[in-house]
Amino acid sequence: MASRSRNRRGGKPSDRRISVRAVRRDPPDLKKLSQALIALAMAQAEAEAQAEHEKVKKNHRGAA
Repeated sequence: MASRSRNRRGGKPSDRRISVRAVRRDPPDLKKLSQALIALAMAQAEAEAQAEHEKVKKNHRGAA
Protein backbone atom coordinates (compact mmCIF):
# COMPACT_ATOMS: atom_id res chain seq x y z
CA MET A 1 0.00 0.00 0.00
CA ALA A 2 1.37 3.41 -0.90
CA SER A 3 2.03 5.75 1.97
CA ARG A 4 0.17 9.04 2.03
CA SER A 5 1.59 12.30 3.23
CA ARG A 6 -0.36 13.75 6.09
CA ASN A 7 -1.48 17.32 6.38
CA ARG A 8 -0.07 18.08 9.81
CA ARG A 9 -1.74 21.46 10.14
CA GLY A 10 -5.24 20.17 9.36
CA GLY A 11 -7.94 22.14 7.65
CA LYS A 12 -8.17 23.16 4.04
CA PRO A 13 -5.06 24.26 2.15
CA SER A 14 -6.66 27.71 1.80
CA ASP A 15 -6.46 28.07 5.60
CA ARG A 16 -2.67 28.42 5.41
CA ARG A 17 -0.83 31.49 6.54
CA ILE A 18 1.71 32.80 4.11
CA SER A 19 4.86 34.60 5.15
CA VAL A 20 6.72 36.89 2.77
CA ARG A 21 10.27 38.12 3.18
CA ALA A 22 11.62 40.84 0.95
CA VAL A 23 14.79 40.28 -1.02
CA ARG A 24 16.01 43.36 -2.85
CA ARG A 25 16.76 42.61 -6.49
CA ASP A 26 18.01 45.03 -9.07
CA PRO A 27 16.20 44.90 -11.45
CA PRO A 28 13.05 43.51 -9.80
CA ASP A 29 11.76 40.10 -10.95
CA LEU A 30 8.76 41.37 -12.90
CA LYS A 31 7.57 37.86 -13.78
CA LYS A 32 7.31 36.86 -10.10
CA LEU A 33 5.67 40.16 -9.20
CA SER A 34 3.10 39.82 -11.97
CA GLN A 35 2.30 36.21 -11.03
CA ALA A 36 1.80 37.22 -7.40
CA LEU A 37 -0.44 40.13 -8.37
CA ILE A 38 -2.55 37.92 -10.66
CA ALA A 39 -2.90 35.28 -7.92
CA LEU A 40 -4.03 37.94 -5.43
CA ALA A 41 -6.55 39.37 -7.89
CA MET A 42 -7.94 35.91 -8.63
CA ALA A 43 -8.28 35.11 -4.92
CA GLN A 44 -10.03 38.42 -4.31
CA ALA A 45 -12.41 37.86 -7.24
CA GLU A 46 -13.22 34.36 -5.95
CA ALA A 47 -13.92 35.69 -2.44
CA GLU A 48 -16.17 38.42 -3.83
CA ALA A 49 -18.04 35.91 -6.02
CA GLN A 50 -18.58 33.60 -3.05
CA ALA A 51 -19.86 36.49 -0.93
CA GLU A 52 -22.25 37.54 -3.70
CA HIS A 53 -23.46 33.95 -4.11
CA GLU A 54 -24.13 33.66 -0.37
CA LYS A 55 -25.96 36.98 -0.41
CA VAL A 56 -28.17 35.92 -3.33
CA LYS A 57 -28.80 32.52 -1.75
CA LYS A 58 -29.77 34.14 1.56
CA ASN A 59 -32.12 36.62 -0.16
CA HIS A 60 -33.69 33.83 -2.22
CA ARG A 61 -34.45 31.81 0.91
CA GLY A 62 -36.00 34.84 2.61
CA ALA A 63 -38.31 35.51 -0.34
CA ALA A 64 -39.67 31.95 -0.47
